[in-house]
Amino acid sequence: MNKLRIGIIGIGGIAKGRHIPALLQLNDQCIITAVSDVNLERAKEVAETHQITHVFENYRDVFPEVDAVCICTPNKFHAEISIAALGAGVNVFCEKPMALTTAECEAMITAATKAKKVLAIGYHYRFMKEAQSAKKMMHGVGKPLVARVQALRRRKVPGWGVFTNKELQGGGSLIDYGCHLLDLALWLMGNPKHVTVCGSTYNALSKTENQVNMWGEFDHKTFNVDDHVTAYIKFENGTSLLFETSWAANIKEDQEHVSISGVDGGLSVFPFELYSSKNGMLFNSEPAWLPVEEATGLLQLKNFIDVCHGIDELIVKPEEALQVSQIIDAIYENSSSKEGM
Repeated sequence: MNKLRIGIIGIGGIAKGRHIPALLQLNDQCIITAVSDVNLERAKEVAETHQITHVFENYRDVFPEVDAVCICTPNKFHAEISIAALGAGVNVFCEKPMALTTAECEAMITAATKAKKVLAIGYHYRFMKEAQSAKKMMHGVGKPLVARVQALRRRKVPGWGVFTNKELQGGGSLIDYGCHLLDLALWLMGNPKHVTVCGSTYNALSKTENQVNMWGEFDHKTFNVDDHVTAYIKFENGTSLLFETSWAANIKEDQEHVSISGVDGGLSVFPFELYSSKNGMLFNSEPAWLPVEEATGLLQLKNFIDVCHGIDELIVKPEEALQVSQIIDAIYENSSSKEGM
């Protein structure tokens, strides 16, 4: 089996901190042959550090040198670059969210189908050992009734990069952070079709002067993305999902929570626990041991590479990532019609 030649497009924190280290660990299956960034000096520095042969400013120049690309740019460019790569016959791993809009996501799927190439999206929470264990035990839940999702940070607005740039990112806490746990809950439930989305977005805290923030500094005067979001989602099969995410909120502590209550039982993902009733008694169960977890960034790229080689199936399918974006779109649209943010 030949090594998969991979190019990295966008050399920011996620590329340098997660994807490049993971790909270097998978050097028996792949090789990084090219990097590209609009900041050419940054790309050259990374290429020199890791002995990467090709360095480009224009992402299109990467395509002839690779079999696949890892797209780590701001959200605004996900669709454009993915569609161009797929059109050039190149497999695509794209960071989450899939794109800025539902229409862009659909265009990406169309391009992948036409090219008969792999399109994977970076929802890495699915690869956590708790998430994988919960997926295996969903049969004990029976028909899901109510899901609860909280992706809450008390005071962690990312004060670096372009995270608070609405034009480049499309939003704030929802499209950056909450999308991960929303995706995880949908996956556990089998991605039922959503029929109703009611949401509210807020940013009053981050627009207030002299706010305490643990993750760097940002300008409260120009802050125009969401830092706190709530939503209620109803599905065609009758299941409902209660959702909340934040970068900034007046709460006691950060919290990541995904739980599902069903007809036969229930489960919580973080920590992984099972809930049931038998013989007139109520039971709470937790595993005595879970498999040792490799880094989720490593596992998701290994899955992508194996799919490109034709020896595995995608764990994050683009149609499922599309649904996350559809719900994100609906929350933002629903909130904009009210007084939310």
